[in-house]
Amino acid sequence: MTLATAPSLISKDRAISLLEEVIKQSEAEDVFVSLSTGEASLSRFSENQISQNISSTQFKLTITSYFGRKSASSSTTDLDSDAIASAIKRSEELARFAPEDPEWVPLLEPQVYEERTPAFDEATATLSPLARGEIIQRVCAMSAKAGVDGSGTLSTETNLYAIASSRGLRACNQTTEADFSFTARIGDGSSWCNRSAWALEQLPIEELTQQLIERAIKSRQPREVNPGTYPVVFDGAAFAALLPWLIWNLDARAADEGRSFMSRTDESGKPAGNRLGEAMFSPIVQVQRNAADPLLQLGTFFGDGLSNNYKEVIQDGIPQTLSCSRYWAAQQGKEPTGAMYPIVMTGSDQSLADLIAQTERGILVSRAWYVRYVNPRSLVVTGMSRDGTFWIENGQIAYPIKNLRFNQSLPEMLRDVDALSTVQRYGSSVVPGVRVGAFNFSSVTDSV
Repeated sequence: MTLATAPSLISKDRAISLLEEVIKQSEAEDVFVSLSTGEASLSRFSENQISQNISSTQFKLTITSYFGRKSASSSTTDLDSDAIASAIKRSEELARFAPEDPEWVPLLEPQVYEERTPAFDEATATLSPLARGEIIQRVCAMSAKAGVDGSGTLSTETNLYAIASSRGLRACNQTTEADFSFTARIGDGSSWCNRSAWALEQLPIEELTQQLIERAIKSRQPREVNPGTYPVVFDGAAFAALLPWLIWNLDARAADEGRSFMSRTDESGKPAGNRLGEAMFSPIVQVQRNAADPLLQLGTFFGDGLSNNYKEVIQDGIPQTLSCSRYWAAQQGKEPTGAMYPIVMTGSDQSLADLIAQTERGILVSRAWYVRYVNPRSLVVTGMSRDGTFWIENGQIAYPIKNLRFNQSLPEMLRDVDALSTVQRYGSSVVPGVRVGAFNFSSVTDSV
């Protein structure tokens, strides 16, 4: 039995050195090189027993060669010098015959990034399969004792990403991540949640397991309620499945071209700029792009080399920043921003129970599932509640209810936010639980 593992990732210095060797070998007019390498380990469990235990190591070197406005990329997963040389030659050959890119932009010059080191936890990077198994064994024992079928995953990742170009750009980040997902099911009741962190020890695995077991038991024998518009309290995990859909659509080009909920139009219906600076959402909605948030501590740059620095996205309910690509920034005479990622929304010191206690009548949604567009232009989405939906009466959870399908405008949802809880990390987003004054449910669904 393997008791410990040692990550086999190459060092930051070796990564940059490897990229520089590629640049030296390149015969292109310009070249951009990226290196992505990592180790991922995952244990999956079902019906209170481990069902899968896997680990993988990834390595990918990508070379993009440029001749004027022509470019092409080639990748290799082999560190062998001959394989790398072959990938360089292949990218150059393809680039010579590629059509010119009508949205070409020159490669970035060296950039200034935030002076911080992304989080890397040695214990998470070296966690053994045995240690993962022991954690899951405790989770399964808790489920079995409660008479609940428990399933889910526990995973850890170690990643290194480095970039370099013939214009002198150099950057490298190394990070770790741990993720726990758990579903508890008993009869016609169920519950679910997941949590992420940059260190395994930050995940409240047993505490979360106990909470979900109790929620699953309480969710049995749900009653049916009529579809309609209700006040809704969203668990943070449920809200984390909705908010990114709005943030992803804060795109400057789409807004300026009239393809977005952020678009302004003139009297004839033609595009007339965007809605930056307009009070669109609840004044308590505050969203930032903040890779340095203590719960995240992610990388300092994006894949193209732009800085992933702090930006105010929504302040006091007013959009402050739109994602602007390098091409669109050049067209508009503005500075490029990179994506609005990662998402960090400010919360409060209240608990989810406090939000419920302040709700006279409404619905508690534990999970928003299968969210999809209905109308991308107005940002109306559809989806379903799942894994624990409850009726709230006089500030208390009264009884479980059958799941409901929703059709909802996300801008209107943010407009109607009237209370926030403390924040947690879900994937690469940090969000609170929220209460929304009005949320539209269109039908009852058989989802469980």
